[in-house]
Order: sequence, then structure tokens, then C-alpha cells
Amino acid sequence: MRKLIATVLILSFATQALAWSRDGHAIVGTLAERQLQPAARAEVARLLAGEPDPTLAGVAAWADDVRAAEGPGKSAPLHYINFKGGDCSYVPVRDCPDGNCVIAAINRYFLILSDRTRPDAERRDALKFLVHFVGDVHQPLHSTPRDDKGGGDFQVNYQGKGSNLHKVWDRLILERKKSTPADYANALANQPVLADDATRRSDRPAVDWAVESCRIVRDGKLYPLKHVMDDAYLDHNAPLAEQRLRRAGNRLADLVNQALAR
Repeated sequence: MRKLIATVLILSFATQALAWSRDGHAIVGTLAERQLQPAARAEVARLLAGEPDPTLAGVAAWADDVRAAEGPGKSAPLHYINFKGGDCSYVPVRDCPDGNCVIAAINRYFLILSDRTRPDAERRDALKFLVHFVGDVHQPLHSTPRDDKGGGDFQVNYQGKGSNLHKVWDRLILERKKSTPADYANALANQPVLADDATRRSDRPAVDWAVESCRIVRDGKLYPLKHVMDDAYLDHNAPLAEQRLRRAGNRLADLVNQALAR
């Protein structure tokens, strides 16, 4: 297991990196679990009963462990989507060929989780994938119109050390708080309620979430003008990163409640 975790950490500095880091995904899982309805909470507990940490936070990074164990390819494309038209319009055959993107993965594993005729082991893994991929799609650089591996090819220097923009968003912004995932999640849960979420009324929420992240990349200022990263950039973008974590937690709870609260 230690070798597997080490492999995951190494991969987080290369290619399309691991969204939100393990701590970020745990924060999303914790926020979601706080919002589960009783029937959904009971079914989550039943499905995850054999896990070392039988909580949404405890299984939130499992999909990254699977990807690391598989090696290149296979489930890796399910963690992100590249909008290849240069904007944020979603064309499935172009942007998600053969269902190999985070949008299709969310939809697919939601349906598996919802289907009580399927074996528990299959539904358990679907839940674990769903927890992770909902977190992924809310990391803006996992849904991007730019051809740079989600910022992985945009090199930056922070405190004299080389890095890339994707890693900055995966971990550096969150690490500034120097807080445990549980404490960080509690602090976020106590912030004022977010504005109304129009995607709750959508018939294609996973698409809307990915487009939302894409527009943050397209229209925002995630890419600094210079390749030297400073603390001011991290502090300025922390509220946006926290808002994305909170949205992910809320929306994950909605999905799990919809799938299991009956």
C-alpha cells in the first residue's frame, strides 16, 4: 500500500494531475456526507461497510489509486474533459469519444449506483468512482478548452521550486490553510449559503458542471501573466477554489440522495 500511495504522489506531478489532492477530495466527501438523507446515509454505510474508512471522505481518493495501479490509459481519461473546440461548447463525439471523459463517467456510475438489481460490489465501486469524479469535474483545470494537459504544461516557479499550474490548483491553494480535511470541511460548511444552483433543475447536470469549470478557465484569470507564482495568487484564488469544493460537495450529496434515498 505504501508503494501504491507513493506512486500516486509521483503521478500528481506529471501529466493530467490528481484533482484537489487526496485532502481536497476528502473535503468534498465530508461536505457531501453531512447532507445525506437518512435512507441514503444508511445505504452508503451498508455499501462501504468493508472499506478501511467506510465514509465518502475515506473512499474519495480510491479512483486515483486505481488509476495509478493501472498505469497509463484505461481509466485515466475519465478524470477530465478537454473541450477541443477551443471554447466551452460540449460536442460528445468530439470531446468525449466512446464515453471516455468525466461527464460520461459521472452519468454512467450514477446509473449503476441507482440500480439495486446490480451486485453490491459493483454499486460500491460505482459510489467510490462517483465521489471522486464529481470532485474532479469541479476542479476547473479538469474541464478546460486549452490544450495544455489542464495546466500541467504551464510551468511556474513557486518559492524557488519548479511546478505547474495544475499542481497549484490541486494542492498549493488548499495547503495554505494548514488545516486537516475534516476541519477545513467544517469551516466551509459554516460559511454563508451559496447562491441558488441552477444546475439542480438541469436534465444534464454533469455537462453543466463541466461547462461551468471550463468557463472559469476560459473567462477567468487562472493563468498568471508571469510564470513566477507568489502567495498573492494563492490567496486571491482561494475563495474560488473553496467555492468549487463546496459546490462539489453539495452536488455530490444531491446525486447520492437521488440514487439512494428510497
